[in-house]
Amino acid sequence: MKPAHTIIIAEAGVNHNGDLDMARRMVVAAKEAGADYVKFQTAIPELVISTVAPKAEYQKETTGSDESQLEMCRKLHLPLSDYAGLKQYCREVGIGFMSTPFDLVSIDCLAELDMDYWKIPSGEITNLPYLRKIAQKGGQVILSTGMSVLSEVEDAVAVLEDGGISRDNIILLHCTTQYPTPYSSVNLRAMEALASLGCRSVGYSDHTQGISVPVAAVALGASVIEKHFTLDRSLPGPDQKASLEPHELRLMVDEIRQVEAALGSPEKLVDEVERPNIEVARKSIVALRTIKKGEILTAENITVKRPGSGISPMLWDSVTGTPASRDFAADELITL
Repeated sequence: MKPAHTIIIAEAGVNHNGDLDMARRMVVAAKEAGADYVKFQTAIPELVISTVAPKAEYQKETTGSDESQLEMCRKLHLPLSDYAGLKQYCREVGIGFMSTPFDLVSIDCLAELDMDYWKIPSGEITNLPYLRKIAQKGGQVILSTGMSVLSEVEDAVAVLEDGGISRDNIILLHCTTQYPTPYSSVNLRAMEALASLGCRSVGYSDHTQGISVPVAAVALGASVIEKHFTLDRSLPGPDQKASLEPHELRLMVDEIRQVEAALGSPEKLVDEVERPNIEVARKSIVALRTIKKGEILTAENITVKRPGSGISPMLWDSVTGTPASRDFAADELITL
Protein backbone atom coordinates (compact mmCIF):
# COMPACT_ATOMS: atom_id res chain seq x y z
CA MET A 1 0.00 0.00 0.00
CA LYS A 2 1.40 3.36 -1.03
CA PRO A 3 1.71 5.65 2.02
CA ALA A 4 -0.38 8.81 2.15
CA HIS A 5 1.55 11.96 1.30
CA THR A 6 1.45 14.54 4.09
CA ILE A 7 1.45 18.08 2.71
CA ILE A 8 4.34 19.88 4.40
CA ILE A 9 4.13 23.68 4.45
CA ALA A 10 7.34 25.51 5.28
CA GLU A 11 6.02 28.68 6.92
CA ALA A 12 8.33 31.53 5.96
CA GLY A 13 5.74 33.98 7.26
CA VAL A 14 7.45 37.32 7.79
CA ASN A 15 10.81 35.82 8.76
CA HIS A 16 12.25 37.54 5.67
CA ASN A 17 11.84 40.82 7.61
CA GLY A 18 10.51 42.63 4.55
CA ASP A 19 13.58 41.74 2.44
CA LEU A 20 12.60 40.26 -0.94
CA ASP A 21 16.04 38.78 -1.51
CA MET A 22 15.82 36.98 1.82
CA ALA A 23 12.33 35.75 0.90
CA ARG A 24 13.76 34.26 -2.29
CA ARG A 25 16.54 32.57 -0.35
CA MET A 26 13.88 31.10 1.92
CA VAL A 27 12.12 29.66 -1.14
CA VAL A 28 15.31 27.84 -2.09
CA ALA A 29 15.87 26.63 1.49
CA ALA A 30 12.32 25.25 1.72
CA LYS A 31 12.75 23.43 -1.58
CA GLU A 32 16.08 21.94 -0.52
CA ALA A 33 14.51 20.79 2.75
CA GLY A 34 11.89 18.82 0.82
CA ALA A 35 8.78 20.85 1.72
CA ASP A 36 5.79 20.80 -0.62
CA TYR A 37 4.97 24.49 -0.17
CA VAL A 38 6.64 27.61 1.11
CA LYS A 39 4.13 30.00 2.65
CA PHE A 40 4.32 33.73 3.27
CA GLN A 41 2.01 36.25 4.94
CA THR A 42 0.40 39.00 2.88
CA ALA A 43 -0.98 42.12 4.53
CA ILE A 44 -1.39 45.85 4.43
CA PRO A 45 -0.56 46.47 8.10
CA GLU A 46 -2.79 49.54 8.39
CA LEU A 47 -5.80 47.44 7.32
CA VAL A 48 -5.05 44.72 9.85
CA ILE A 49 -3.81 46.45 13.00
CA SER A 50 -5.16 49.53 14.73
CA THR A 51 -2.85 52.16 16.18
CA VAL A 52 -3.83 51.08 19.68
CA ALA A 53 -3.34 47.31 19.24
CA PRO A 54 -0.74 46.04 21.73
CA LYS A 55 1.96 43.53 20.94
CA ALA A 56 1.57 39.97 22.16
CA GLU A 57 3.78 39.07 25.09
CA TYR A 58 5.98 36.85 22.93
CA GLN A 59 6.37 39.75 20.47
CA LYS A 60 7.50 42.01 23.31
CA GLU A 61 10.00 39.39 24.40
CA THR A 62 11.43 38.98 20.90
CA THR A 63 11.25 42.54 19.56
CA GLY A 64 10.95 44.78 22.62
CA SER A 65 8.10 47.00 23.76
CA ASP A 66 9.27 50.38 22.46
CA GLU A 67 7.19 50.18 19.28
CA SER A 68 3.55 49.28 18.67
CA GLN A 69 2.39 46.13 16.93
CA LEU A 70 1.56 48.23 13.87
CA GLU A 71 5.03 49.79 13.76
CA MET A 72 6.60 46.37 14.07
CA CYS A 73 4.52 44.86 11.26
CA ARG A 74 5.20 47.76 8.89
CA LYS A 75 8.86 46.69 8.93
CA LEU A 76 8.12 43.03 8.27
CA HIS A 77 5.74 42.86 5.31
CA LEU A 78 6.57 42.88 1.63
CA PRO A 79 4.55 45.18 -0.65
CA LEU A 80 1.67 43.48 -2.48
CA SER A 81 3.49 44.03 -5.78
CA ASP A 82 6.20 41.53 -4.76
CA TYR A 83 3.98 38.46 -4.51
CA ALA A 84 3.43 37.74 -8.19
CA GLY A 85 7.18 37.64 -8.74
CA LEU A 86 7.64 35.54 -5.63
CA LYS A 87 5.14 32.99 -6.91
CA GLN A 88 6.93 32.89 -10.26
CA TYR A 89 10.21 32.32 -8.47
CA CYS A 90 8.65 29.40 -6.57
CA ARG A 91 7.59 27.90 -9.90
CA GLU A 92 11.13 28.23 -11.22
CA VAL A 93 12.59 26.66 -8.09
CA GLY A 94 10.04 23.85 -8.13
CA ILE A 95 8.07 24.35 -4.93
CA GLY A 96 4.44 25.30 -4.35
CA PHE A 97 3.63 28.89 -3.39
CA MET A 98 1.17 29.89 -0.69
CA SER A 99 0.54 33.06 1.26
CA THR A 100 -1.92 33.86 4.01
CA PRO A 101 -3.93 37.06 3.45
CA PHE A 102 -4.73 39.13 6.53
CA ASP A 103 -7.07 41.69 5.00
CA LEU A 104 -9.61 41.97 2.20
CA VAL A 105 -7.31 43.81 -0.20
CA SER A 106 -4.67 41.12 0.24
CA ILE A 107 -7.30 38.48 -0.58
CA ASP A 108 -7.92 40.24 -3.91
CA CYS A 109 -4.18 40.42 -4.57
CA LEU A 110 -3.60 36.72 -3.91
CA ALA A 111 -6.72 35.67 -5.84
CA GLU A 112 -4.91 36.78 -9.00
CA LEU A 113 -2.12 34.28 -8.31
CA ASP A 114 -4.26 31.12 -8.51
CA MET A 115 -2.88 29.40 -5.41
CA ASP A 116 -3.67 25.74 -4.77
CA TYR A 117 -5.04 26.57 -1.32
CA TRP A 118 -6.30 29.52 0.64
CA LYS A 119 -4.63 29.46 4.06
CA ILE A 120 -6.81 31.12 6.70
CA PRO A 121 -4.94 31.97 9.92
CA SER A 122 -6.31 31.29 13.37
CA GLY A 123 -6.90 34.98 14.08
CA GLU A 124 -9.43 35.30 11.25
CA ILE A 125 -11.66 32.39 12.29
CA THR A 126 -14.21 34.84 13.75
CA ASN A 127 -13.85 37.45 10.97
CA LEU A 128 -17.15 37.10 9.12
CA PRO A 129 -16.44 39.60 6.27
CA TYR A 130 -13.06 37.94 5.70
CA LEU A 131 -14.49 34.41 5.62
CA ARG A 132 -17.25 35.48 3.24
CA LYS A 133 -14.73 37.03 0.87
CA ILE A 134 -12.60 33.86 0.85
CA ALA A 135 -15.74 31.85 0.11
CA GLN A 136 -16.58 34.18 -2.80
CA LYS A 137 -13.19 33.48 -4.34
CA GLY A 138 -13.75 29.72 -4.17
CA GLY A 139 -11.15 26.98 -4.24
CA GLN A 140 -9.61 24.84 -1.52
CA VAL A 141 -9.13 26.10 2.03
CA ILE A 142 -6.77 25.21 4.86
CA LEU A 143 -8.16 26.69 8.07
CA SER A 144 -6.07 27.03 11.24
CA THR A 145 -8.07 26.78 14.45
CA GLY A 146 -5.87 28.19 17.21
CA MET A 147 -7.57 30.07 20.08
CA SER A 148 -10.96 28.55 19.20
CA VAL A 149 -13.45 26.05 20.55
CA LEU A 150 -15.17 23.52 18.32
CA SER A 151 -18.37 25.56 17.97
CA GLU A 152 -16.37 28.52 16.59
CA VAL A 153 -14.68 26.24 14.07
CA GLU A 154 -18.09 24.87 13.08
CA ASP A 155 -19.37 28.43 12.62
CA ALA A 156 -16.43 29.36 10.38
CA VAL A 157 -16.86 26.20 8.31
CA ALA A 158 -20.57 26.98 7.95
CA VAL A 159 -19.76 30.47 6.60
CA LEU A 160 -17.40 28.99 4.01
CA GLU A 161 -19.95 26.33 3.13
CA ASP A 162 -22.76 28.86 2.78
CA GLY A 163 -20.49 30.82 0.46
CA GLY A 164 -20.01 27.84 -1.84
CA ILE A 165 -16.95 26.00 -0.52
CA SER A 166 -17.90 22.43 0.32
CA ARG A 167 -16.51 20.62 3.36
CA ASP A 168 -14.72 18.30 0.95
CA ASN A 169 -12.56 21.31 0.03
CA ILE A 170 -11.74 22.34 3.61
CA ILE A 171 -8.82 21.04 5.69
CA LEU A 172 -8.82 21.94 9.38
CA LEU A 173 -5.51 22.46 11.20
CA HIS A 174 -5.31 22.06 14.94
CA CYS A 175 -3.08 24.77 16.39
CA THR A 176 -2.09 26.33 19.70
CA THR A 177 -1.38 30.02 19.18
CA GLN A 178 1.61 30.62 21.40
CA TYR A 179 5.22 31.06 20.32
CA PRO A 180 6.74 28.73 21.33
CA THR A 181 3.96 26.42 22.48
CA PRO A 182 4.68 24.43 25.67
CA TYR A 183 4.37 20.70 25.02
CA SER A 184 1.73 20.46 27.74
CA SER A 185 -0.46 22.88 25.74
CA VAL A 186 -0.33 21.06 22.40
CA ASN A 187 -3.29 18.65 22.82
CA LEU A 188 -2.83 16.75 19.57
CA ARG A 189 -5.90 14.66 20.30
CA ALA A 190 -8.00 17.74 19.51
CA MET A 191 -7.57 16.63 15.88
CA GLU A 192 -10.16 13.96 16.67
CA ALA A 193 -12.70 16.66 17.58
CA LEU A 194 -11.95 18.55 14.38
CA ALA A 195 -12.43 15.36 12.37
CA SER A 196 -15.99 15.14 13.71
CA LEU A 197 -16.95 18.19 11.61
CA GLY A 198 -16.80 16.14 8.42
CA CYS A 199 -14.33 18.22 6.43
CA ARG A 200 -11.88 16.65 4.00
CA SER A 201 -9.18 16.00 6.58
CA VAL A 202 -7.36 17.43 9.58
CA GLY A 203 -3.78 18.53 10.09
CA TYR A 204 -1.58 20.43 12.48
CA SER A 205 0.08 23.83 12.52
CA ASP A 206 3.00 23.64 14.93
CA HIS A 207 4.56 26.30 17.14
CA THR A 208 6.53 24.05 19.50
CA GLN A 209 10.30 23.97 19.55
CA GLY A 210 11.85 21.03 17.74
CA ILE A 211 10.26 18.50 15.41
CA SER A 212 8.88 15.74 17.64
CA VAL A 213 5.32 17.10 17.87
CA PRO A 214 4.65 17.53 14.13
CA VAL A 215 6.08 14.06 13.51
CA ALA A 216 3.75 12.69 16.19
CA ALA A 217 0.84 14.54 14.57
CA VAL A 218 1.45 12.66 11.32
CA ALA A 219 1.41 9.38 13.24
CA LEU A 220 -1.99 10.42 14.62
CA GLY A 221 -3.37 11.13 11.15
CA ALA A 222 -2.46 14.72 10.23
CA SER A 223 -2.70 15.21 6.47
CA VAL A 224 -1.03 18.64 6.54
CA ILE A 225 1.86 19.93 8.65
CA GLU A 226 2.73 23.62 8.84
CA LYS A 227 5.92 24.71 10.56
CA HIS A 228 7.71 28.06 10.82
CA PHE A 229 11.26 28.17 9.56
CA THR A 230 13.99 30.78 9.28
CA LEU A 231 17.38 31.10 7.68
CA ASP A 232 18.86 31.92 11.09
CA ARG A 233 17.16 31.95 14.49
CA SER A 234 19.40 34.81 15.63
CA LEU A 235 17.81 37.19 13.10
CA PRO A 236 15.55 39.94 14.49
CA GLY A 237 11.81 39.45 14.31
CA PRO A 238 8.92 38.11 16.38
CA ASP A 239 8.81 34.56 14.99
CA GLN A 240 12.49 33.74 14.45
CA LYS A 241 13.20 32.12 17.81
CA ALA A 242 10.27 29.69 17.52
CA SER A 243 11.28 28.63 13.99
CA LEU A 244 13.35 25.80 12.56
CA GLU A 245 16.58 26.47 10.73
CA PRO A 246 16.92 24.86 7.26
CA HIS A 247 18.79 21.74 8.42
CA GLU A 248 16.13 21.16 11.09
CA LEU A 249 13.36 21.60 8.53
CA ARG A 250 15.08 18.96 6.37
CA LEU A 251 15.21 16.62 9.35
CA MET A 252 11.51 17.16 10.08
CA VAL A 253 10.57 16.41 6.47
CA ASP A 254 12.69 13.24 6.49
CA GLU A 255 11.16 12.05 9.78
CA ILE A 256 7.63 12.68 8.50
CA ARG A 257 8.30 10.75 5.30
CA GLN A 258 9.64 7.85 7.37
CA VAL A 259 6.51 7.86 9.55
CA GLU A 260 4.33 7.92 6.43
CA ALA A 261 6.10 4.84 5.11
CA ALA A 262 5.78 3.12 8.48
CA LEU A 263 2.03 3.73 8.94
CA GLY A 264 0.94 1.15 6.37
CA SER A 265 -2.63 -0.17 6.38
CA PRO A 266 -5.14 -1.27 9.04
CA GLU A 267 -4.65 -4.93 7.99
CA LYS A 268 -2.41 -7.30 9.96
CA LEU A 269 -0.42 -9.16 7.33
CA VAL A 270 2.88 -11.00 6.95
CA ASP A 271 5.10 -8.54 5.11
CA GLU A 272 7.28 -9.87 2.34
CA VAL A 273 10.43 -8.65 4.09
CA GLU A 274 9.69 -10.84 7.11
CA ARG A 275 8.41 -13.93 5.31
CA PRO A 276 11.89 -15.55 4.99
CA ASN A 277 12.29 -15.28 8.77
CA ILE A 278 9.28 -17.44 9.57
CA GLU A 279 11.33 -20.61 9.22
CA VAL A 280 14.22 -19.09 11.18
CA ALA A 281 12.29 -17.63 14.12
CA ARG A 282 9.35 -19.99 14.56
CA LYS A 283 9.57 -23.51 15.95
CA SER A 284 8.47 -27.01 15.01
CA ILE A 285 7.82 -30.25 16.85
CA VAL A 286 11.09 -32.23 17.02
CA ALA A 287 12.35 -35.39 18.67
CA LEU A 288 13.58 -34.78 22.20
CA ARG A 289 15.65 -37.99 22.00
CA THR A 290 15.96 -41.03 19.75
CA ILE A 291 12.49 -42.37 18.96
CA LYS A 292 11.76 -45.81 17.52
CA LYS A 293 9.10 -46.43 14.87
CA GLY A 294 5.74 -47.13 16.51
CA GLU A 295 6.69 -45.49 19.83
CA ILE A 296 3.90 -43.27 21.14
CA LEU A 297 4.76 -39.58 20.90
CA THR A 298 4.49 -37.81 24.27
CA ALA A 299 5.97 -34.86 26.15
CA GLU A 300 8.73 -37.28 27.23
CA ASN A 301 10.08 -37.87 23.73
CA ILE A 302 9.14 -34.79 21.69
CA THR A 303 9.71 -31.05 22.23
CA VAL A 304 9.58 -27.70 20.38
CA LYS A 305 12.65 -26.16 18.73
CA ARG A 306 13.68 -24.11 15.73
CA PRO A 307 13.48 -24.16 12.69
CA GLY A 308 9.85 -23.53 11.85
CA SER A 309 9.78 -25.67 8.69
CA GLY A 310 8.11 -28.68 10.29
CA ILE A 311 4.87 -29.36 12.14
CA SER A 312 3.61 -26.27 13.99
CA PRO A 313 3.58 -26.53 17.80
CA MET A 314 -0.04 -25.37 17.56
CA LEU A 315 -0.75 -28.99 16.45
CA TRP A 316 0.86 -30.41 19.61
CA ASP A 317 -2.37 -31.99 20.83
CA SER A 318 -2.89 -33.69 17.47
CA VAL A 319 0.63 -35.16 17.47
CA THR A 320 0.85 -36.43 21.05
CA GLY A 321 -0.64 -39.84 21.54
CA THR A 322 0.09 -40.98 17.97
CA PRO A 323 2.71 -43.63 17.04
CA ALA A 324 5.98 -42.53 15.45
CA SER A 325 5.79 -43.09 11.70
CA ARG A 326 9.47 -44.10 11.59
CA ASP A 327 12.68 -43.86 13.59
CA PHE A 328 13.69 -40.30 14.58
CA ALA A 329 17.06 -39.04 15.79
CA ALA A 330 17.25 -36.40 18.53
CA ASP A 331 16.37 -32.90 17.18
CA GLU A 332 14.97 -34.35 13.98
CA LEU A 333 11.73 -32.76 12.75
CA ILE A 334 8.77 -34.98 13.47
CA THR A 335 6.69 -35.97 10.44
CA LEU A 336 3.37 -37.78 10.51
